Amino acid sequence: MGEDVAVVGLYCDFRAQHSTVNMLGAMLKQLAIRGGEMSEHIREAFEKAKKEFGGRGLQLAEMLNILKKTIASLPRLFICIDAVDECTPKHRKELIESLREIIRELPGARVFLTGRPHIENEIMTCFSNVLRIPLSPTHGDVVGYLEMRLDRDTDPKQWTTNCGRIL
Repeated sequence: MGEDVAVVGLYCDFRAQHSTVNMLGAMLKQLAIRGGEMSEHIREAFEKAKKEFGGRGLQLAEMLNILKKTIASLPRLFICIDAVDECTPKHRKELIESLREIIRELPGARVFLTGRPHIENEIMTCFSNVLRIPLSPTHGDVVGYLEMRLDRDTDPKQWTTNCGRIL
């Protein structure tokens, strides 16, 4: 019989600029709906936050604690976050530190991150056991991407008149 494995995923979009609380909340939401109904500790935390002054919502520490409590009930969890480099520096630091805390406290949790090379040092300083897999597009990848974009272009004549021959 296979092990029960949960996977949560996020894509960091620089245009959205979600807060760390929102990103952790998105992971929590994916875990909360796993069994079809929300855990009581999650429901209670949100109800309590709504009753506080102005219905302020959950703060980072509170959201992280609820997420850790939810993860603790799982035998194995993979957290996959794409394009971490697209977070603002403040949110990226908070997110990486939150993930480090999760990994440190919950041995069944694993993290998979993608990002451009300029954030590598941030990642390496927060996680001691890092497996780094460098990826680079091939010439064929670039040509394929450009062809796909050109096929979708509504004014392809502009490319040949302004840029000359592309491929």
